[in-house]
Amino acid sequence: MNLDTIQQDIESLPPDAQQIIVQLVEFLKKRYLLNQQESSENSLQDWSDFIGCIEAETDLSKNYKNYLDRELNQKYDHS
Repeated sequence: MNLDTIQQDIESLPPDAQQIIVQLVEFLKKRYLLNQQESSENSLQDWSDFIGCIEAETDLSKNYKNYLDRELNQKYDHS
């Protein structure tokens, strides 16, 4: 089903049925936005307990590979 077909189907309905469709769309938009907000809040809550739980270099997010390589070499390089 494409948008043009849906639009034609809606236009063929009586005005009270069209109003029901408008209300349904508004309800679904609110429900979707509410679920999306709750999801983003939950994902932040899941990780917020970890904020500040360790100390690390300030540029770790950019240079993590360098730090990891150095640490692994120190730990496992026995040459």
